[in-house]
Amino acid sequence: MIQDKLRELEQSSSKLNSNLTERSHLQQAAIEYANRFYESQPEEKAYREFNESVKNLLNEPIDEEAGEVEVILRELENGVVRPGLNTVSGRHFGYIPGGGLASSAIGDFLAAVTNRYAGVYASSPGAVVVETRLINWMSDLVGYGEGSGGYLSSGGSHANLTALVTARDSAELKAADYSKAVIYLTQQTHHCVDRALNIAGMKESKRRYIPMDDRFRMIPSELVRSIEQDRNDGLIPWVVVASAGSTDTGAIDPLDKIGGIARENGLWYHVDAAYGGFFILTDDGKEKLKGIEKSDSVVMDPHKGLFLPYGTGALIVKDVKKLAEAHRFSANYMKDADVKSGIYSPAEISPELSKHFRGLRMWLPLKLHGVKRFRDALEEKQLLARYLWEKMKTVDDIEVGPEPQLSIFMFRWNPESGESNVLNRELHKSLLKEGRFFLSTTEVDGRFFFRVAILSVRTHQREVDELLSTIQEKIKVIKPNDGSA
Repeated sequence: MIQDKLRELEQSSSKLNSNLTERSHLQQAAIEYANRFYESQPEEKAYREFNESVKNLLNEPIDEEAGEVEVILRELENGVVRPGLNTVSGRHFGYIPGGGLASSAIGDFLAAVTNRYAGVYASSPGAVVVETRLINWMSDLVGYGEGSGGYLSSGGSHANLTALVTARDSAELKAADYSKAVIYLTQQTHHCVDRALNIAGMKESKRRYIPMDDRFRMIPSELVRSIEQDRNDGLIPWVVVASAGSTDTGAIDPLDKIGGIARENGLWYHVDAAYGGFFILTDDGKEKLKGIEKSDSVVMDPHKGLFLPYGTGALIVKDVKKLAEAHRFSANYMKDADVKSGIYSPAEISPELSKHFRGLRMWLPLKLHGVKRFRDALEEKQLLARYLWEKMKTVDDIEVGPEPQLSIFMFRWNPESGESNVLNRELHKSLLKEGRFFLSTTEVDGRFFFRVAILSVRTHQREVDELLSTIQEKIKVIKPNDGSA
């Protein structure tokens, strides 16, 4: 009876392991859809409005029996991919995009096919060595020396959390110290830092928001004053977080001066370079990021500056031993993984144990295209931002924010008549409704601003020129004639 049942189950379950014909059919259908998707991007919308009908997917059955690949891919295309934000579009100027390189997607495909477990060296030494090589390359970029290390994360939020946990343990802070521990940052610091403190159990720690200059950069003298005051008040100055390309304005804090202050006062110095870090590949970016080498830890997102798909971040720590100490563990079932390789396994220096081969999506594009292609693309995005900023400066009724330090800047429609915040929201609504371009928004001192974030691998001068002309056309339509909003 058992053998009969096993034969029956084997006959059914073996269908999960597709044969060559079945794999070829599935792969061909997927490739055709992928190519159709890529080829459609020059004319595809950057944003598609959606309504509650998108939730119909909640009622779609998960069937007992097999489905047809063409039907399933159509459902994917129309119900999943199309609604909302198209992050691979060259007309995506909103949130800092993940570029979605085809070569990176192939890397993901091969990583999933081969299914290497990249958590420990003993299981897949090649995968761990590849990821270590990528970390060492990034460590060299930021100017860290021997003894540094890190890991590839899912993104900046995960990496910032790990950095702060490492800083906490390095300072030997105990729970009783948390209410006295002080972190120094600005209002432009990414919100994930505040959330990381909460997740790390440090909700009670003191946040000191250091004043900024007119370009939204931390003022070093104010940092010094705040540290001295806190120390005199019996608090524990602990960590300073600088931004190397803030999300809202693209601001780069004075990294060199802040590094000196942190060192003089014994603070852990962390730089959030999730957006701006890879601009260090360019001559201009390298000059603007001077001082990043003084940091104790830095976050960089390859899914931003290297145009990879979402889910690729990195934390690099100057002293990798401190990272390992903050993530130490002991488990009997992991004894076989204890290999004296001289290389830290990702499981030893990160929160992850179950870890797919994330590095292949980064390694393959770098090997295929070469670093120069990425450097040229980053330099192009910097120049495009400056080009658009300068053109917008000459347009009547458009107010621009500070000159872009990298590839982000702000602007707003500021007509002589009408309530500007109301009119800008109307302009934004019109852009979303049409969907050809996508811009995100923010508020600074109660004033509505558009953010221009140029970091899509598919954004070139044509898309930038079209964006400006579209904005001007829409302003003409919306502009009040009677002085009212």
